[in-house]
Amino acid sequence: MVSSDSFDDDGGAGTPAPTSPLKTDAFSFEHALAVVDGASGELSHSSGQLDRVFQLASVTKLFAAWGTLIAVENKVIGLADPCGPAGSTVRHLLAHASGLPFDQGATLAKPGERRIYSNLGIETVSDAVAGCLGLSVEEWLRSSVLEPLGMGDTTVPDSPATSGLSTVADLSLFAAELLRPSLISPMMASEATSVQFPRLSGVLPGYGRQADNRWGLGLEIRGHKQPHWTGKKFSARTFGHFGQSGSFIWVDPTVRKAGVFLGIEPFGAEHKEKWPALTEEMRGL
Repeated sequence: MVSSDSFDDDGGAGTPAPTSPLKTDAFSFEHALAVVDGASGELSHSSGQLDRVFQLASVTKLFAAWGTLIAVENKVIGLADPCGPAGSTVRHLLAHASGLPFDQGATLAKPGERRIYSNLGIETVSDAVAGCLGLSVEEWLRSSVLEPLGMGDTTVPDSPATSGLSTVADLSLFAAELLRPSLISPMMASEATSVQFPRLSGVLPGYGRQADNRWGLGLEIRGHKQPHWTGKKFSARTFGHFGQSGSFIWVDPTVRKAGVFLGIEPFGAEHKEKWPALTEEMRGL
């Protein structure tokens, strides 16, 4: 399994042999990426400075989701517990189905009616979990998720929806956790990666309205979305998240692989053009 010992002091991968550049890895800005193999638990490919700290933006939400699932299994809070606007539960908030808006303002729909991607929803559920534990959100995520996985270069200094800072080395540790969970049970992991409130339409940020905007418990599920940031070869079961900082993490359970990408440029036309082919090449390694 990938561990913090799998990376040398220079941020290079200590376990995998040097890998050749990917044909589709032709970005105009500094970045780093890695592929985690679920069978061995090790990196099968990496490039760039694995120990460089980048902004995560919305990839941060995965830490909040995982921490909430840990709290659910520890009976700190329940998925069916009321949280957020009237009629909303923890499950609604994690699945972006609570009706809360993107950042602030009035509720836009009844819970379970629409898939409205919401930073506010993730912040609301995070505040609830941390409050139950008597910790700040930063302390909760560090003690529940980051420290147990050895992610010593990752911080969430402010919003649990957007403020994360991390490295490809650290995010590869989290990708390994998504592939082979150790902090939550297989049953909870299966629930997290299953579609919640099926057949809800909604906007996938950066890619427009999707008639079937599938989401799990904090994890975006690829389904048959088009356009999408992963390539067309990915299975419908693929899950993960991308961020407006130009970051992503994906897991395709059908090939037992995960991919991580971080860079210095915010998400834009170059990402949108090149990510689908890059992710397909990463998946095929």
